[in-house]
Amino acid sequence: MQKALKDLYEGRSRRAHRFRYALIAFDLAVVAFVIATSFMPRTPWLEAADLLFGVLILCDLAARFIAAPRRSRFLLYPTTLSDVVAVLSFLAPASGEFAGFLRALRTLRLLHAYQVLGRLRMDWPFFRRNEEMLLALTNLVVFLFVMTGVVHTAEHTRNPEIQNYADALYFTVTALTTTGFGDITLEGTRGRLISIVIMICGVTLFLRLAQTLFRPNKVRCACPDCGLQLHDSDAVHCKHCGRVLNIRSMGD
Repeated sequence: MQKALKDLYEGRSRRAHRFRYALIAFDLAVVAFVIATSFMPRTPWLEAADLLFGVLILCDLAARFIAAPRRSRFLLYPTTLSDVVAVLSFLAPASGEFAGFLRALRTLRLLHAYQVLGRLRMDWPFFRRNEEMLLALTNLVVFLFVMTGVVHTAEHTRNPEIQNYADALYFTVTALTTTGFGDITLEGTRGRLISIVIMICGVTLFLRLAQTLFRPNKVRCACPDCGLQLHDSDAVHCKHCGRVLNIRSMGD
């Protein structure tokens, strides 16, 4: 069973590719569900969908655990830990503050965006050419929604200005962009510390994204001598050691 699952998750066959793209579709569906239902009141059909997603994520987690060559290391991966939290949040009872806290932590499922990017990078030249820009954008989106979950969890029971996930998202965006309209503020020392983290990290991630958008594109090609990975797309020599490079163009 381990070999069969490893072939599905890491193999190069057409069946493995179809399976991995099905996983991409599932990851995107979970993220979309988490974001969309954060704005909705709890209903019986949402609870049923929670249970279904929880069971599917648990099955995927168990399959990846069986297929992993080093299972002890697999348990320490960020995506593994985020999946454990996601399973708990989807399978937890719908009532109670603890369950509400777990539901907010479902945004950690966004960590799978990095795996999605890695799978697409292997198959599509567009993702390989724009890897830095897409990684910077992914970092910003993941940070935005994770911090929105933190704000909602920390403030919705004690701050009358944070009534729902949309209010938390609105505050996070205004703080992250340093717009600071002031109509929603976080109270107390804890709220101020959360605001500081959002502003400092948000500005850093924005600058990183702008840097990747406006500077010349780089291509990934390891130099045989010094190991430098990124080079200008038309480079003939390595800027670090002067070694002649053989950069292959990646046509569409």
